[in-house]
Amino acid sequence: MRKGFIITALICVLVTGYLSYVVSQWWLVAFVPVVLLVVMGIYDMMQTRHSIMRNYPVVGRLRYWMEDIRPKMYQYFIESDIDGRPINRIDRSTIYQRAKRQMDTMPFGTQLNVYEEGYEWLSHSVAPKDFNTLNHDPRILIGNKDCRQPYSSSILNVSAMSFGSLSPNAIEALNAGAKIGGFAHNTGEGGISSYHLKHEGDIIWQIGTGYFGCRNEDGGFSAEVFKKNVDRPQIKMIELKLSQGAKPGHGGILPAKKNTLEIATIRHVQPHTTVYSPPYHSAFDSPEGLVLFIQQLRELSGGKPTGFKLCIGKKSEFVGICKAMVELDTYPDFITVDGGEGGTGAAPQEFSNYVGAPLMDGLAFVHNMLVGFGIRQHIKIIASGKILSGFHILRAIALGADGCNSARAMMMALGCIQALVCNTNKCPTGVATQDPQLTVGLVVDDKKHRVANYHEDTINSFIELTGAAGLDDYKQLTRSHIYRRVFMNEVRTFEDIFPSLQPGCLLNGNIPEKYKQDIETASADRW
Repeated sequence: MRKGFIITALICVLVTGYLSYVVSQWWLVAFVPVVLLVVMGIYDMMQTRHSIMRNYPVVGRLRYWMEDIRPKMYQYFIESDIDGRPINRIDRSTIYQRAKRQMDTMPFGTQLNVYEEGYEWLSHSVAPKDFNTLNHDPRILIGNKDCRQPYSSSILNVSAMSFGSLSPNAIEALNAGAKIGGFAHNTGEGGISSYHLKHEGDIIWQIGTGYFGCRNEDGGFSAEVFKKNVDRPQIKMIELKLSQGAKPGHGGILPAKKNTLEIATIRHVQPHTTVYSPPYHSAFDSPEGLVLFIQQLRELSGGKPTGFKLCIGKKSEFVGICKAMVELDTYPDFITVDGGEGGTGAAPQEFSNYVGAPLMDGLAFVHNMLVGFGIRQHIKIIASGKILSGFHILRAIALGADGCNSARAMMMALGCIQALVCNTNKCPTGVATQDPQLTVGLVVDDKKHRVANYHEDTINSFIELTGAAGLDDYKQLTRSHIYRRVFMNEVRTFEDIFPSLQPGCLLNGNIPEKYKQDIETASADRW
């Protein structure tokens, strides 16, 4: 192929050059592109990084071009409505339609295979409740005995996405939408920016292992800097991130391309460098240390609700946290349970695909442990992991959650098209990029209403579903309301799959067999 290219290139250059010189200068229209292609081909043959380009000059570039456009082609021309990943087209369309206030009904029945293993459904009632008689703005009061500023939260809020991973316009639109819709906006671990504060929407300040926004010069936690930032009235809650579903045990990553001077100033790091958050916290090193640190943050904040977020891994470690809470009689105001389904964060594929418990398994376990240790009444549980629709909220609450957070759905309400280039700074919709030539496409005044619309319509869908189940209050949902097909001819409820525990049973010795090893190996004073 290399010899063929050399011969072809030589002939094309001589022919077009001769015609340009002898026949007409109009042939320069062909001569110039030929010369450029020849130069490109010579470069391809000389470079040493790409074997295909080296062996197939110019033509070999098609392979990389086709590889680049493959996700787009697949999404628009090949995938069906139900097999798109990570979010299928049915769910994406529902989010877009609700955000734009377009028709969100579907014709001709479900496209899902209702006899396929894993299919789930709600058990409805023959005596459903009228949607118009139900509470259309269900809220949860977050704050236990040690909290002096309880927060009335929506049951659906914006999950953690940092300024840096998202653009300034995206952060503004999310916060402005939260202000319109009366829900909260989680900052992610990247600190608090002016874009979080501009529209005065309620904020959940997330603090990660890098302590961005509350760190000292060596990267450790600074109580003084934390106190300075947390006093802002927009900050309603503080969330300490232990791990996240996208990469549990790995730590956050901010690519150098996204680390602008502005972002670096907010985080107190060097600009234009890749920022790796440590995989663990330096402010504590045991379950008791975690509980005491939560209490310290709550006191420094003036008594604002304070909790932590994690993706369940070693179950004995969470049991150790529960033991520490019981021994110290100190409890976080909330626990956010993330799922191994991943999220908006960039991560190595091994961490995204194979690390961390999926949301439903982790959520059911956390609820059971808090009930079993007799401390559930002190702590609200928030589910975060691919919450896209009213059914997803209902399913999470049936498993034990009090409310939910959503990240990817909120991105799609902003206009995200699942281009899968979030980690390249080339997001075509201006959502996940710091390139001003791309962020200009995201108009805050328009997108903020779409975020609020999506939130409102999804909550309404959830309320309608609870009414269909014959319930006056969503808090009456139980695991028995959700069914799953486990085999072709066998159906079980979530109560069968995730059996509930009796309150306090883990303290009185009535420990189910599957939890015994984790209970025995767990310790309050060490991980």
